[in-house]
Amino acid sequence: MRKNVRVLLDELDARQAELTRAATVLLDTVAGDGIVYAAGAGHSLAMVCETFYRAGGLAAVRPLWDPAVLPLGGALRSSAVEREPGRGRALVKAAAPVPPDAVVVFSTSGRNPYPVEIAQEALARDVPVIAVTSLPASAAASDRTGTRLAEHATVVLDTGVPPGDVVHPPEAPVTSAVSTVLGAYLWSALLAELDRLAGQRGVELPRWTSANVPGGDERNAELVARYRDRIPELGA
Repeated sequence: MRKNVRVLLDELDARQAELTRAATVLLDTVAGDGIVYAAGAGHSLAMVCETFYRAGGLAAVRPLWDPAVLPLGGALRSSAVEREPGRGRALVKAAAPVPPDAVVVFSTSGRNPYPVEIAQEALARDVPVIAVTSLPASAAASDRTGTRLAEHATVVLDTGVPPGDVVHPPEAPVTSAVSTVLGAYLWSALLAELDRLAGQRGVELPRWTSANVPGGDERNAELVARYRDRIPELGA
């Protein structure tokens, strides 16, 4: 299993050009004092949590989500809601992102209405979309929209997650899901590339400091004051 995951991680590293394009989108958003909206449903919400209020992460990130798509509140309900037409579009309309904002949509299959509509509605508002999805998994997934997330994105970051999201045993995979591992790695790589580009452009990135190190709370308080009116999920 470890060997299979390492191969997938190496393949992610080889897709540097798209990573740079995505980092450029985020840098344009941050430099323009915009907000990065992060969306996902089901277990892709783990990636939304990875982007939001995270040590070392961007402070200008707002989770874009409907509580009904969280599996912890009802697993079967969350699957049904993700397939319900209109939910994703309504969510974006309520948040009302505008340029220079950007939207990042995490969805391994990219086939359900919820993530597809979020991307479609964002693009309709001239807001760029970064799709973090798996092209192989999407190609093999059940078609519930007649389209897929990758077709409605400014930049596509292909995680390469295999169909079914499992890698073990290699000859007939049935277990060991990898979408969260690959998604988290990809997001960290994107932040590193963003840091490199920001240095070249002379842009100071608003980044959270761990609240568990000396001075962390004080540094973070400045960022909360800066963004709390536009990111109500900060809870301050």
